Amino acid sequence: MTTTTETITIPARFNGPLQSGNGGYSCGVLAAHTEGTAEVSLRAPVPLERPLELSRDGDALRLLDGEQTIAEARPVDGVDVTVPAPVGIEDAWRASRGYRSPHDGIFSRCFVCGPAREDSLGVFAGAVEDRDLVASPWTPPEWAAGAAGEVRPEIVWSVLDCPTYFAVYPGPEMPLSMLVRQSTEIQRSVAAGAEHVVIAWPIEIDGRKRHAGSAVLSAEGEVLATARALLVEARQG
Repeated sequence: MTTTTETITIPARFNGPLQSGNGGYSCGVLAAHTEGTAEVSLRAPVPLERPLELSRDGDALRLLDGEQTIAEARPVDGVDVTVPAPVGIEDAWRASRGYRSPHDGIFSRCFVCGPAREDSLGVFAGAVEDRDLVASPWTPPEWAAGAAGEVRPEIVWSVLDCPTYFAVYPGPEMPLSMLVRQSTEIQRSVAAGAEHVVIAWPIEIDGRKRHAGSAVLSAEGEVLATARALLVEARQG
């Protein structure tokens, strides 16, 4: 039986494109209403500052804007990725100096990776020399954590999203490509105020579909959270 008794609102500060929610953050907010590890599929841009209805049907969830399905979530057993060898803090800093996002692009004011936004999370993933992956250092701010000092899950989902784009588009071309599915598993807590490394790597290309993995690592290289993302490139024209 399907019931709709709750609403979810994505605050404007958590945008990806300026007028819609960051994909990873939106997925993480919906995933918080499932048990354990979840996979979330985005069906439409996520509206900001508007109550969206949460519909439950067994273990499956849908996020609705009126009659339109915005996102769907379901529990999964785990995340199907193999995390590469870790990247150290110094190598991550060197990689981030090669961050390629333009200051005037569609994601230039993303709250995670926007180079034109002073209060972004500063996840600026660049290519790691001689490796097929990207990396960025990341020190979570205090506001991103709950009372116990652990970074909230939806923020972890967010930082696992953005670097995947730069992992699947390593060359000079940067076409419009949007997150359509993300599964995330948080294995250990992520501490606010501590330095971390976020990495992402390509998995598979299938036409306009691009699959990537990502992970949050401690400064010592311990895997704290992993994700698998599907991005779909916009059709030409």
